[in-house]
Amino acid sequence: MTLQNFDQLLKKYADLLIYKGINVTEGDYVNIQTDVNSIELTRLLVAAAYEAGATDVHIQWSDDQIARLNFQNQTIDQLKEVPDYVVAESDYYIEKRAKRLAIRSTDPNNFKGIDADKIAAANKAKSIAMHNMRLATQANVVSWTVAAAAGQAWAQLVFPDKSPEDALDALWDQIFKSTRVYEEDPIKAWDDHEAKLQEKAKYLNDQQFDQLHYTGPGTDFTVGMPKNHVWESAGSHNEAGQIFIANMPTEEVFTAPDSFRAQGYVSASKPLSYGGVVIDGMKFYFEDGKVTKVEASQGQATLEKLVEENDGARSLGEVALVPHKSPISQSNIIFFNTLFDENASNHIALGQAYATSIQDGTKMSQDQLKAAGLNRSTVHVDFMIGNGQMDIDGIKADGSVHPIFRNGEWAF
Repeated sequence: MTLQNFDQLLKKYADLLIYKGINVTEGDYVNIQTDVNSIELTRLLVAAAYEAGATDVHIQWSDDQIARLNFQNQTIDQLKEVPDYVVAESDYYIEKRAKRLAIRSTDPNNFKGIDADKIAAANKAKSIAMHNMRLATQANVVSWTVAAAAGQAWAQLVFPDKSPEDALDALWDQIFKSTRVYEEDPIKAWDDHEAKLQEKAKYLNDQQFDQLHYTGPGTDFTVGMPKNHVWESAGSHNEAGQIFIANMPTEEVFTAPDSFRAQGYVSASKPLSYGGVVIDGMKFYFEDGKVTKVEASQGQATLEKLVEENDGARSLGEVALVPHKSPISQSNIIFFNTLFDENASNHIALGQAYATSIQDGTKMSQDQLKAAGLNRSTVHVDFMIGNGQMDIDGIKADGSVHPIFRNGEWAF
């Protein structure tokens, strides 16, 4: 690693994720999902969590190579097995209200060439098994943050013309830039960033648009909005009222659409890495709130299985607004990682909606949320649709039209 002051920057990053991301306080349980290639960062995270007052810090390790070997050598039935102890451990940490930090450094193409049926079956089985955890995080019962670490294979995909060492340095540089680690006080920088995004969310919440209409290259799409929907920005609050940042980086203002009302077609503006497979050239067609047809120039089979074989995956669970001139977008880098690419572009998500996206949603049953228009699903998959030519209008119940985006930028 030749990046100047890397050790100091990595320490600042770890402190940022612990003190601002999941906001560890005295007596907290902490659950960190990480990769074997991120041992140095993980050790710093554990140290920072204990310094912040954590009672217990639990690590769940993953490894790309072992994961690929499992897919190559196990049958579909074997890959679908999720041991009871895995579910029990997850439920235990929900009960402890453990704050969850997920570090992503996976090779976006790790499962390239693996049977799409295996990938679909394994993803679906895991999603069903982790049902309780999914509900807990999507209702913000617990604090949770998703962040990144630079992995070698991922770095080489993003920077194919650089040497392995330079590619790794370049990816770490982008991670530090996008999470404001280079700022003298990253936590204050995040406080200021939150305040700006909250201004946009407040305007949209006050307007309570009935529909959003998107137009742009390959896109003419209208989506309904549920009554009393709530636009959220960088800061979220857990069950105990403690603030956390769900995604670092983040540039979005988001809510849930009415899953029963979506019409038209929308084209993706960036590739999507899903289940270890890169999907590109995507286009989705909607009628009466549901996907009726999907197209992709790469990864068609994986995309079809996503929408066909997962409950609720034909309807939308999120709409998110990100200006085209966001810092990540201006880098002109395709990261092949949703955490970054979604913060360079307006995006929407197939699958589960967040209960927090409607007033008093965390107090509603699953049936009540569904009746209110919030999609219930076993998946949540974002894909990017924004670009510098996209216009978005908010349409009120009286038919009046109000500009939200013009040429990819905020219009208010």
